[in-house]
Amino acid sequence: MKVLDLFSGIGGFSVGLEAAGMETVAFCEPNEYCQKVLRKNWPEVPIYDDVRELTADRLVRDGIRADIITGGFPCQDISVAGKQAGIEGERSGLWSECARLLSELRPRYAIFENVTNLLTGDGGAWFEQVLWDISEVGYDAEWHCIPASAIGAPHRRDRVFIVADAYGERRRCGDARRQDAKDVGQSPIITRKHARRVGAWDFEPDVGRVANGVPNRAHRLKGLGNAIVPQIAEIIGEAIWDSSGS
Repeated sequence: MKVLDLFSGIGGFSVGLEAAGMETVAFCEPNEYCQKVLRKNWPEVPIYDDVRELTADRLVRDGIRADIITGGFPCQDISVAGKQAGIEGERSGLWSECARLLSELRPRYAIFENVTNLLTGDGGAWFEQVLWDISEVGYDAEWHCIPASAIGAPHRRDRVFIVADAYGERRRCGDARRQDAKDVGQSPIITRKHARRVGAWDFEPDVGRVANGVPNRAHRLKGLGNAIVPQIAEIIGEAIWDSSGS
């Protein structure tokens, strides 16, 4: 399966999904430092620098096709450490670009990630909006809060991962908006078989947040906020392979 990695950071999603047997075909990342890391480790993979200007037509012209899109969209307006501007804030509001590209590209799957406060912010309204947007373009979804510590890491780093599935039972919004928010994910792609995996973790410096496994130790201080934990992406990738029957 081919992956379009949005809000790529320093490549955590791609490290994990490629370990699961997938191939990254394009990145979209505006940060110059992160772009340097991506170019070093994926020298043949193109990098787009503005998700707002990325379209299905542009990707087709460039010969890029994706089966999966990923997006760890900005958390600054959602995190409890921020000002709580919410899913329509200046930075976290870029979620709408994820939803737009999901609609335009129609991949088989999409994986989105953010801080767990997305689930409860504004009384759950932020997450309800995310589910609404996914459902509105014809995708089913499930979500899992997976801390790094659940797979053996010596730190927590709790994040919510949302998997959108084009082949699930496709709900339309309308009056079913709250029903979707309650019932989506009842037939999970990620099973306990995948969630049980615990691997060995190398020692890392005590700097508060770590993302063990990102290439060439690029997760050091400057890139800490620009990566997911690759091992979690690998688990999700393997679960998608199992679910797809490929």
